[in-house]
Amino acid sequence: MTLEEKRAWIRMIVGVLAYATYVVIVVRRAGDAPLADVAYAATLLWTIGAAIVASIAVEILAQIVAGIANPRESRVKDVRDKEIGRLGEYTGQSFLVLGAVVALLMALADWDQFWIANVIYLAFVLSMVLGSITKVVAYRQYFPQW
Repeated sequence: MTLEEKRAWIRMIVGVLAYATYVVIVVRRAGDAPLADVAYAATLLWTIGAAIVASIAVEILAQIVAGIANPRESRVKDVRDKEIGRLGEYTGQSFLVLGAVVALLMALADWDQFWIANVIYLAFVLSMVLGSITKVVAYRQYFPQW
């Protein structure tokens, strides 16, 4: 498994866990009250920040462990890694665009900020997950090198 494939797995797992944590916290806080009445902003920002820090920390740890386990393993990105990375980013951005369009329409229809913010957050998470899955599949399947 290449370092870039490990990064895709790490980002996907950390991102999904952070989003799931956010959803659980917000739903528990709501109880029987409407979700739009829950104080969500701090929780949203903290889970995003924690996901970024955790992702960086786990990636550094993975590099250290990989360096100890196989010191001769190359950490240089080749053409294949760059093409797979580009494919994953292009694929993942489809959800980001879709989420932005939905959020724009919700804002134009005067929806509550809670729903708009959560659609944007979900779009980012789905974008990252789809991009990471694309990268992992490309690494696992034959991906031509030009």
